[in-house]
Amino acid sequence: MNKVILMGRLTRDPEVRYSQSATPVAVAKYGLAVRKSFAKQGESEVDFFNITAFGKIAENASKYLHKGDMVSIVGRLQTSSWDDNGTKRTSIEIIIEEQHFITIKRNSDSQDASSSSVATTSGKWPPSTMEEDDDLPF
Repeated sequence: MNKVILMGRLTRDPEVRYSQSATPVAVAKYGLAVRKSFAKQGESEVDFFNITAFGKIAENASKYLHKGDMVSIVGRLQTSSWDDNGTKRTSIEIIIEEQHFITIKRNSDSQDASSSSVATTSGKWPPSTMEEDDDLPF
């Protein structure tokens, strides 16, 4: 079984490209920072993950997510290896199967900078607003 479940904040805006196939497919790449729960008191330790999404998940990520937003993802690990001028390189990324918007921070004339949107898996889009603390990303 290859299953990963993470919740964290985006480290950068999703970068979307489209495949060159007959039917183009959206591919989004972004980073996710996940706080370690076992860090020493008073210290903040974080793990960083490379995330890849395809299709509708990628399109929704590019449309609604930005750096600092909190998301929950379910996916699988995928490794890639290549040779870089005689040096073997390996990369591990997470391929998303499900993505849930937890908080989305927005700055606009109609909303205070301190408010955010929250979406649950059963909620409608766009979600309702509620207050959020300003300590981004952690």
